[in-house]
Amino acid sequence: MTKESLENIIASCTDILRTDDGISGSVHYTEVLSWVLFLKFLNDKEKELALEAEMNFEEYDYLLEEKYRWDNWAISKDLTGDDLINFVNNDLIPYLASLKGEHEKDRREVISAIFKEVTNRVHSGYLLKDVLIKVNQIEFNSSDDIFIMSHLYESLLQKMGDDGGNSGEFYTPRPVVRFMVEMIDPQIGKTVYDPACGTCGFLVESYEHMKKQADTPEKVKILAEKTFYGQEKTPLAYLLGLMNMLLHGIDYPQIRKTNTLNQNIREIDESQKYDYILANPPFGGKEQKIIQKNFPVEAQATELLFLQYIMKTLKFDGKAGVILPEGVLFRTNE
Repeated sequence: MTKESLENIIASCTDILRTDDGISGSVHYTEVLSWVLFLKFLNDKEKELALEAEMNFEEYDYLLEEKYRWDNWAISKDLTGDDLINFVNNDLIPYLASLKGEHEKDRREVISAIFKEVTNRVHSGYLLKDVLIKVNQIEFNSSDDIFIMSHLYESLLQKMGDDGGNSGEFYTPRPVVRFMVEMIDPQIGKTVYDPACGTCGFLVESYEHMKKQADTPEKVKILAEKTFYGQEKTPLAYLLGLMNMLLHGIDYPQIRKTNTLNQNIREIDESQKYDYILANPPFGGKEQKIIQKNFPVEAQATELLFLQYIMKTLKFDGKAGVILPEGVLFRTNE
């Protein structure tokens, strides 16, 4: 599928969603498109893995029960309108949120983490059906389609940030991110961490920078499973970040939903430190006194707390690239 075709699909979906009573602005329609795209992405990957297993005379263990697989509900002619909304809100999302992994690196844990943060904002089942039919045209088992789709998804995140308001905290301009990653120059075999990862722009760009180094199966595995780490406290940013990483080929995103500043940095040991830290932490905010107690220099300003945290979690020979307001260099009364 061409870039123009994929752009038209996404544009059509956003136009449809804008007309729904439950959608107000790009933040909402980006959230809806994220979980819808994820489920189509998961369906195509499952079908691909099932075909590979069949060719090896093996049986594939699907992650989802048959009833909840994309082909059995998203494009069913019998499920639309109120019935579709009831199924999504009261059956599908609760089921996905309750999934439990059966082993380490089980994708069920990623699915559960995503859908614990999902609330379906679409009120009209007919409009949602129109979106599902359009998204069904995307083939995520094509590497070209995934590559194009990942860049279109970045454009959605940028649009969400450009709209201003609270959504602006989610997106750091790609040229700034790319410049910082190039300066840090992360290498395979070392860890990359963003303690306020938002939509995971730094982690995704680091992956793009490092994947050309993955010239053996062992390095590919290290890059996918033992390299990228992040924390994010905002539910929507957490959802969008997981989706962003999956679309860029990081199958097991090690992202935790938590307030990074809740940790007492005096208790951080060597095993909790990272080789590279890249971040654009929130600044201009205020933290409670109880959280300020976690830091040697107590301050209300979140940027000063994050700076202390980053200094503590960076390995002795590590590198950090952090966006901070210039006033951090000059304040003396915090």
